[in-house]
Amino acid sequence: MNDGQKILTQLNDRSREVFRRVVEGYLDSGDPVGSRSLTRSMSEPVSAATIRNVMQDLEYLGLLDSPHISAGRIPTQLGLRMFVDGLMEVSTVTLEDRQAIDKTVTRPEADVGTLLDRVGAALSGITHGASLVLTPKHEAPIRHIEFVSLAADRALVVLVFADGHVENRVFTPPIGQTPASMREAGNFLNALAEGRTLSELRTHVRAEMDARRQELNNLARELVEGGFALWDHPGESQERLIVRGQSNLLDQAAEADLARIRSLFDDLERKRDIAEFLELAETGEGVRIFIGSENKLFSLSGSSLVVSPYMNADRKIIGAVGVIGPTRLNYGRIVPIVDYTAQLVGRILSGERKG
Repeated sequence: MNDGQKILTQLNDRSREVFRRVVEGYLDSGDPVGSRSLTRSMSEPVSAATIRNVMQDLEYLGLLDSPHISAGRIPTQLGLRMFVDGLMEVSTVTLEDRQAIDKTVTRPEADVGTLLDRVGAALSGITHGASLVLTPKHEAPIRHIEFVSLAADRALVVLVFADGHVENRVFTPPIGQTPASMREAGNFLNALAEGRTLSELRTHVRAEMDARRQELNNLARELVEGGFALWDHPGESQERLIVRGQSNLLDQAAEADLARIRSLFDDLERKRDIAEFLELAETGEGVRIFIGSENKLFSLSGSSLVVSPYMNADRKIIGAVGVIGPTRLNYGRIVPIVDYTAQLVGRILSGERKG
């Protein structure tokens, strides 16, 4: 049980209602919520003075804050976390939103990247935030691997997959490589590769290299290990983070937030943290919500991230979709939309792979 959940269990019904209505009012308008406006929406008649006292108690507990002395209250990061975990009512995806997402996958696409690009555009349009879609790693079995010498300090490793996809990487080979050692490394890998995906082959090769230490000379062993190291770093040709709808963030930003939004733009443009983005989704099942500084990828921007992984036919996580925006995102609406989109993408990609 986190701090917010502990506090929630200690609040009486009136304090809970005041807190919930302040958060909902803030998420709806982006403005501080005052005691006088709450007197008109409480389930039972309560004076403005009583509500102000409750608000002061909630502020003391760290759940609410007052941006100006005479203004109403807004939720703190702790308050938003407590609301999301314990009080938020999650809606269902409306027919209109569902149709907008479904429309992106009705046309068959040979290129998965194009399909996911359309999904990202639809997601940002529906949620009015910026969408993030991590394209999947290539999961087809490997047909052939070859090392090609380009110069004394440059070599090319070529991967040919069973579905016809080809990937090339230029790298610096270990010192002293010869055409013979490159052939030996290629032959060793091809003997093990048939029917295996890259991740399966990597695991199998490491075990085989230990078991067959005498059969593979040191030069070839170093080449095999160096070749695999190239695919241990995500974010190049295997994976791509598609970002759509950044302008939505500017539309929703107050003038004081523009510097933080620019910081977020810089983060999104660099796209260096693709592996971490997937890790955020992989560390829990279903949709996850990261508020403010909980969002390690974009912690300086004061934004919130709603993210969900998508899976292939074998229930293996291969990518993720998410929405990023100000902390006053409409979480109750966006959570089911992100969940629906992730499940749809998983089904479509599984269908493509089966077919």
